[in-house]
Amino acid sequence: MHEPICRIRLSDLAEHFELPFNGNGDTLIDGVGTLSDATPSQLSFLSNPAYRGQLKTTRAAAVIVAASDVDDCPVNSLVADDPYVAYANIAGRFDPRRPAMPGIHDSACIDPGANLGNDVHVGANAVIGPGCEIADAVSIGPGCILIADCTVGENSRLVAGVTICEGVSIGKRTIIHPGAAIGSDGFGLAFDHDRWIKIPQLGSVLIGDDCEIGANTTIDRGAIGDTIIGNDVRLDNQIQIGHNVEIGDHTAMAGMVGISGSTRVGKYCMFAGASGAAGHLSIADRTTVNAQSVITRSINQPGTVWSGTIPAQPVREWNRSMAHLRRLDKLVRRVLNLEKNRTKLRND
Repeated sequence: MHEPICRIRLSDLAEHFELPFNGNGDTLIDGVGTLSDATPSQLSFLSNPAYRGQLKTTRAAAVIVAASDVDDCPVNSLVADDPYVAYANIAGRFDPRRPAMPGIHDSACIDPGANLGNDVHVGANAVIGPGCEIADAVSIGPGCILIADCTVGENSRLVAGVTICEGVSIGKRTIIHPGAAIGSDGFGLAFDHDRWIKIPQLGSVLIGDDCEIGANTTIDRGAIGDTIIGNDVRLDNQIQIGHNVEIGDHTAMAGMVGISGSTRVGKYCMFAGASGAAGHLSIADRTTVNAQSVITRSINQPGTVWSGTIPAQPVREWNRSMAHLRRLDKLVRRVLNLEKNRTKLRND
């Protein structure tokens, strides 16, 4: 169990984050927790109405609530227009993980042709190849590999075991989680009579500022030109981004999304888990794709929601549905014949 990294007075939190508070401002907060599990020294929040019933019995020291829930809160409260956003801003103050300290581990391998800025952290067994440019206050965790000619912007963090291939550019304040591989070859092949020929992948990957790349996510380098990830793009774990894909600013994708090569995704889009898009498409800004849905044609109208899944159901119901589906073609032909005969009878 982690010891509290700090204890902060409720009134100080309220002042720092510009939130009104109710109750005892001298209450000390040393962590965060859920409404049901928070201890009397932890801060919690209520944003989903489904959990409103837990507010009455919470043991938290204080709860972040909307103004409409203040009267129902039995403990101290911070009042926010969006309690979840307020929680996201505050929770980082209680992160128990150790920050990376500047310095280079003895086992790290840094090419003489690499250039490191000030206050850089390089962990054990990390490799930084020739021509790499590492800006100030970057953290490169244990086992990370930057092959050659990579650029990493200020205050970015490669957590551990990250592979960055040749020529990849990463912006400022970007986090890349363990196992991610950025800039590997895209799936470029040409079939020549009886064998495959590899198409050279001559582009690279450009990642913007304030992005987050999840664990074991892969982003392929461009075949011609670059794969481009905009600013404030959030990619979850185990995502595949194909070569020459472009993802617009502020777009978020949940786990196991797949975007095929040369597709352009707009700004502020959201892809739910295991969804995806075929290649060479254009997807408008603020498009939402629901879980397990696959986009197979371009979307030109901004702000639309797309879904193409069949929800799970008991296996007996599913078997009946599939039996009906297999007879669908015969049923369609029957309906067409009936309509044709009906039209003929009317004409007669």
